[in-house]
Amino acid sequence: MVISTKGRYALRMMLDLAEHAGEGFVSLKSVSQRQEVSLKYLEAITASLNHAGLLQSQRGKEGGYRLSRPASDITVLEVLRSAEGSLAAVSCLAMEEAACDRASHCMTLPLWKKLDTLMDDYLGGVTVQNVLDGEV
Repeated sequence: MVISTKGRYALRMMLDLAEHAGEGFVSLKSVSQRQEVSLKYLEAITASLNHAGLLQSQRGKEGGYRLSRPASDITVLEVLRSAEGSLAAVSCLAMEEAACDRASHCMTLPLWKKLDTLMDDYLGGVTVQNVLDGEV
């Protein structure tokens, strides 16, 4: 598993919004400037985060984005999954219905399942606030 720039930038955006939560709705342009990420790329990331229910948006002069819940209630796992989709270590675990033909006799499948469980447990136990506070 490799976390792409989309996933990393999604987390940076969420951290930025958490850091500026007291300002209300934050413009995407200001996040783009602070994080040195193109506005166009952030727009695509925002769509994923918004679709996952992690953001609230407001149009207009005072518009922008803010976290839909407190940063302490949003896990890194939620952010990464919204941006990346599957975080499976191997492609056969990313398949939902069309399981691998070898699953019934694959000797390595338990290894990959355990790795996925460990990653999910770790990332699911770390919140945006934990990262913001340097508690990781």
